[in-house]
Parts: sequence; structure tokens; C-alpha cells
Amino acid sequence: MAEACPEMRLLIQADVDGELAPAEAARIGAHVAACPGCAALQARLLVLSGRLRDELPYHTAPETLRLAVRARVAAAAPVTTARPAVPWWRLLRLSWTAPGLGFAAGFALAAGLLLVLPRGDAGLLSDSVVAGHLRALQPGHLTDVVSSDQHTVRPWFAGRLDYAPPVKDLAAAGFPLIGGRLDDLTGRPVAALVYRSGPHVIDLFVWPDAARPDQDPVAGSHLGYNVLRWRRGGMAFWAVSDLNAQELAGFARLWQEGADMP
Repeated sequence: MAEACPEMRLLIQADVDGELAPAEAARIGAHVAACPGCAALQARLLVLSGRLRDELPYHTAPETLRLAVRARVAAAAPVTTARPAVPWWRLLRLSWTAPGLGFAAGFALAAGLLLVLPRGDAGLLSDSVVAGHLRALQPGHLTDVVSSDQHTVRPWFAGRLDYAPPVKDLAAAGFPLIGGRLDDLTGRPVAALVYRSGPHVIDLFVWPDAARPDQDPVAGSHLGYNVLRWRRGGMAFWAVSDLNAQELAGFARLWQEGADMP
């Protein structure tokens, strides 16, 4: 019997108990669908959870105990009084007097950062690519064209996009192509190439970016997913996966070294 992935055991338990956020639950669902060991673990946990719920006796606390607990909680609760809101200008004026000078400096610095450091393009794109990846992990949304042949996937985008995305075959290196789809990032349609590494799905978003120079891979993470972005030959590439950061970096390196399809 296949073993469950060690790093997924606690997450699967939390998913069975209903403790995960929707995005994380979707990620676990996609992983379990492709991993026999984790699927078997999830099935065992679901059976165990059902048996515990159905077979163990359930005792209701007597009313006297409930009243006693409520009384103790009420007695221990601190008494607080609402404070009137202080206008920001008064905080700023008062803080310039010692010992509030340090607070004033911090207040001014924070306000300045809020004014001059809005969330950048990279941050917005990171949000968007992870959101696109999560949408794709829902059943029936991963691919629009299913094929391991780059000669099938690349022509499929013709007429659907105003550019031809480069497509590479990395199956020999352990990253088989399984298809592609159209996706939407910040309001524009882009190509999404879908690869696998064992039970892990890798989405590679590709679009033209001829105005900016080539850039080596830059790593990041968002909502528990690893993200890697780079630019080559007038194209932008964003890879996202629950694959660990080191293996995703290996995927990016192989992509850059591999030959384009003719």
C-alpha cells in the first residue's frame, strides 16, 4: 500500500476535522486526488471520524454545572470602560512631548510608508497567479486541452491568444506536460501550461513582456504556495505549485535550459 506524504499528514487530519480555510482545503483536495497514499489516509481518517461520532456516547452537562461555569466566567471577566476615540491630530501633537517622541517618529514613519509604498505589480500578480492556480485545482478546471505533446498544446492556443507561448517537453526530467488552458491574470487572457511532478501540479503562466529585459528567477510564496517568476526572450513566466521551493527552482532551471519546440 502506498504511504501518505509525511508533510501532508497533519493537513489531511485538519481537513477531515474541517479546520482548514477554503483555499487550503482545495489544495489538499487536489493533492489527495492525485496521491494514492494520501487518499488512503484520508479515507481511514474519515471512517475513524464517523465511528467516533456515531459510536461514542454523548453526555450533556447538567444544568447546574452550566450555570456554575457561566457564573465563574462572568465573575472573572475584567470590567472595561469604553474610551473615547482620540483624533489622529491630537495623538500627533501630544506625542511630540516626551516620552512620546519615539511614538511620534514611528507614527510618522508608518504613515509615510502607507503613502509612498503601495502594493507593487509583482505582489498583485502573485495574488492573481495563486488565485488562478486555486481555481484550476477545482474538478474539471485544470486543463482546456489535455495532451502530453507540446506539438498539440502550442497550436491549441492559436486563435485564442494574440501570441504563441513557448512550450517545452520536460517529461524526461520528471516534469511531464499534461495540457494547457486559457486563464485570466489582472484582466488579460494568458496561457497556462500545466505540468506534473508526481502528485504535484505546476501551473506555468506565460505572456509577452518585450518591454522589459531578461530577469533571473525570483522566488516567493503566497497562501502556502511557492511562486517563481522570470523573464526570457520577451516573455514573462510565472510558475506556481505546492511543490517545495527547491524542486520548483529545478523545474524553472530545466525550462530555461530546454529547447523550444520547432
